[in-house]
Formats: sequence, C-alpha cells, structure tokens
Amino acid sequence: MHRKRVLSGLFFLAGLVCLVTSGFSQTAAEFIKAGDEYYARWEDQKALDEYLKALQVEPNNYEALWKAARGYVDVGDLVSGKGKEADSKKFDLYLKAEKCAEKAISVNPNDTWGHFFLSAALGKKVLLLGKKEQINVSKKVKAEIEKAIELDPNNDLAYHALGRWHRRMAEIGGAKRAIGSLLYGSIPKGSFEESEKWLKKAVELKPDYINHHLELGRTYLAMEKKDLAAAEFKKCLELPESTSRDKSLKEEAREELEKLKR
Repeated sequence: MHRKRVLSGLFFLAGLVCLVTSGFSQTAAEFIKAGDEYYARWEDQKALDEYLKALQVEPNNYEALWKAARGYVDVGDLVSGKGKEADSKKFDLYLKAEKCAEKAISVNPNDTWGHFFLSAALGKKVLLLGKKEQINVSKKVKAEIEKAIELDPNNDLAYHALGRWHRRMAEIGGAKRAIGSLLYGSIPKGSFEESEKWLKKAVELKPDYINHHLELGRTYLAMEKKDLAAAEFKKCLELPESTSRDKSLKEEAREELEKLKR
C-alpha cells in the first residue's frame, strides 16, 4: 500500500511538471508564426503577446524583436481617448517599441525593419513631447528612414514615412522656422515637393494601402492641389480594409472630403 502511494505521488508530480513545462515547449519560431496569424487577422495585442513569448524563449531573435516593435507601435496607435492618461499609455508603448527596435538593430544592423520601426517609434513618441525634443529627434528619425530604404529600396512604408517627414518639416516655414531656430537650434528643412515624390513612390509600390493615399492627399492639400487631394481621399474610401487601422483612416479621409466640400 505504501509503495502504491509513493508511485501514485510520483506520477502526480510528473504530470504536474509536464503541465508546468508544456507552456515553454514551443519554439520561438512557433510563437512568431502564431503572432503572424493574429497579425493577419488584425488582432494586434494578441500578435504582440506571441512575439513577446518568442522573446522569452530567444531574447535575441531578430524577427521577434522587430515584430514586437511593430506590435507596440500598432497597439499604441489604437489607444483611444485624449488627454494625459491616453498620451501616457501611448508614450509607454512607443518607448517599448523603441527599445525593441534598438535591440533588433544591435542583433542585425543590416536589415530594413529594425531601422524602420525605430524611426516609427521615435517619430510617434516625440510627438507626445515638446517642440525642442521633436526637433532634436527629427534628424535621427530621417536617418533611420533613409537607412531602411538603403537596405530595402522596395520598403513602401519607409517611403511613406519619408514623405510625411518632409511635409512636417515643410510646414515649419518662414517666421516660425526663424523663431524656432533661435529657441531650439537648427531645424531640418523639408519640402512639399519631396513629400509628394516619396508618397507617390509608396503608392507605386503598394497601391492598395489606404494610408499611402490618405497622406498623399494631405500633402496635395498643403500644396493647394485640391482636386488631386480629393481624388486621393476618395481612393481611400474605395479600397478594401487591410489593417486594423483602416476603418479609422477611412473616417479621416471622409472628414477631409467634407472639409473640401465646405
């Protein structure tokens, strides 16, 4: 009887160990695959969770690092509401994205995605800070975008980011630029023409991506090319949704069209 109890206890412990360790039996590649499946279904938080599990197994897995950076940016973009609480949540997520992207670059400096998502994380994070920080980081953002393009000339998202960067810098004009330079130091220059050029390149590479058309339309607005802007906003409404943000981007395009009508 005593022997049976001992054996029963041992079997119970063995089963318990199997249950505890089963969660760690998956490989990083399997977690990444699961994350990719969630990402394809626009379930950004679940995708991020899987990439983070992959990093628990392999902390230096390059693919898991840049995809975790992407996940943090995506989840940050979906934070709703306004004010300090929402901004604080976004800032924390973009900061985590920045750290993941920096580590990805340290693991593999010769691939486009680490550099691109570092530029994305930095660009979104500094928008929640003051003007001085934005100006200081803007050069770093542009350098990372250009490195991403150098490493992959077909990275449509990097051209998109470069187009937006140029528009943002071009919008700081005249007296505002002179005063800003006195207060914060040298402000990088951009142009609406360069913005148009790079956003059109993004559209050329991926014509069914709604956000490319939305931002190209906004650049046309800045250039007072209203007919071209309207055409891009209408294109946003015609295209099928392909990302978790597209529903809200279509709404933004609809609002831009309404403003043009007024």
